[in-house]
Amino acid sequence: MTNRDEGDGTGHSLLLDEQLCFALYAAHRAVTAAYRPLLDELGLTYPQYLVLLVLWERGETTVKELATALRLDYGTVSPLLKRLQAAGLVRRERSARDERSVLVGVTGRGAQLRERAERVPGALLAATGLDGMDVTRLREELWRLAARADPASGGTG
Repeated sequence: MTNRDEGDGTGHSLLLDEQLCFALYAAHRAVTAAYRPLLDELGLTYPQYLVLLVLWERGETTVKELATALRLDYGTVSPLLKRLQAAGLVRRERSARDERSVLVGVTGRGAQLRERAERVPGALLAATGLDGMDVTRLREELWRLAARADPASGGTG
């Protein structure tokens, strides 16, 4: 039986366009590219934007909590925070209660940037042609997929 014969939608095919991982990869790249011009106006990269989203939502938080929220490791988050701090958007300081812990919060400049960033989600919807119901359905399906795939990856969260 050839690979072409196995393209039955069950995930057993080795055809590139039938791979779930490739569809997710292509969607990720396309969505990130759609964000790029919107974030360029703010002077942010996509990962920096995600860091700020967490801080705007939660307020001051530890680096560990931030990394957990973003599903990233400390080694990935730390350079992002250094660049955001150099840009004057966040501040980092040792916790007075636990010196092993580093607290991160937005600066006044970072808080001001939030107002400009509030247009990003709507602009992305307009750029992609998705409506609110499409986004809600897609987001819920992706979170379900993440929850199912996480145990298979040996992850915890």
